[in-house]
Amino acid sequence: MDNCTNPLQITGRNTIAVIREMGRMGCFLVTSLFFLLSPPLLLKRIIKQMHFIGVKTILVIVLTGSFTGMVLSLQSYHVLILFGAEAKLGSILALSLIREIGPVITALMIVGRAGSALTAEIGIMRMSEQVDALDAMGLNPYKYLINPNLIAGILVFPVLTAFFIVAGIWGGYLVAVKLTGLSSGLFYGAMAESILMLDLKLGLYKSVSFGLLVTWICCYKGFYAGVGGNFGAEGVSRATTDAVVLCSVLVLVLDYYITSVMLF
Repeated sequence: MDNCTNPLQITGRNTIAVIREMGRMGCFLVTSLFFLLSPPLLLKRIIKQMHFIGVKTILVIVLTGSFTGMVLSLQSYHVLILFGAEAKLGSILALSLIREIGPVITALMIVGRAGSALTAEIGIMRMSEQVDALDAMGLNPYKYLINPNLIAGILVFPVLTAFFIVAGIWGGYLVAVKLTGLSSGLFYGAMAESILMLDLKLGLYKSVSFGLLVTWICCYKGFYAGVGGNFGAEGVSRATTDAVVLCSVLVLVLDYYITSVMLF
């Protein structure tokens, strides 16, 4: 059998490539965290990236959160009314947004808006040899390009998640109280009785973890754009696509892992 079509060789080659990629990603994260602990912190760069990742994404987050809360409230109401439990609508809405929907959809929205742009920006800098130029000028690319994004992601993701949750509760309130006629006191009363500190911690831990994960993957894909023979526009587009897909999948995987650890 020809070597190029041998299933065992193809499987082994792909497995080695995946392990090599995972090792490179791990080394990239460790190196970034190592330089993160050493001064100086580029505050201007951090603030700039917080504005890019956070402030410019607020409108998308608020719109997405509002309509998500509306849909969730509408669907839940028509199910709960069958069992005479529509009084629990506020509880179900708040817990769903805080525990799961808020952190996950916020992360996915940021990946689509800011993460892809971040990967493309760093990838273009890699292709145009600007990253090598930073080395030549004595500037650490990790401290200048990577660390500000990591810090900005960790700080901004929880804030955007809070915006999403508030917008979702407001949207759910409009549907539950104004459309279906549910009492506002009943809506907020069930919400206040059901929310525990564990729920808030769960949402916070998820948003911080997603912030680190998304910025890490996006920066890595942009930093190593062109590895494997794809150069120029093709390499940047491939890196951006890989970053968006990988971040989306890993956000869902990490979401399940955090939930299983904290709730069981």
